[in-house]
Amino acid sequence: MVQAYILIQTEVGKAAAVASEISGNTGIISAEDVTGPYDVIVRAEAENVDKLGKMVVANIQNVAGITRTLTCPVVHL
Repeated sequence: MVQAYILIQTEVGKAAAVASEISGNTGIISAEDVTGPYDVIVRAEAENVDKLGKMVVANIQNVAGITRTLTCPVVHL
């Protein structure tokens, strides 16, 4: 399994709604609205990097209110 943190910027006032909608998707471990340069931080997992990328594009970036995402895969050094 591959896990990643997905950092999300949203339109003003949309963070809670975005986090709530994303949290119901398959492969999402957690989705929380936060303060700082990003509005929502998601922890997600998928079988491999390709499926993770498809999840981000198909299931996360299509959520209304999202303006930008940054995917940070977890590595074990």
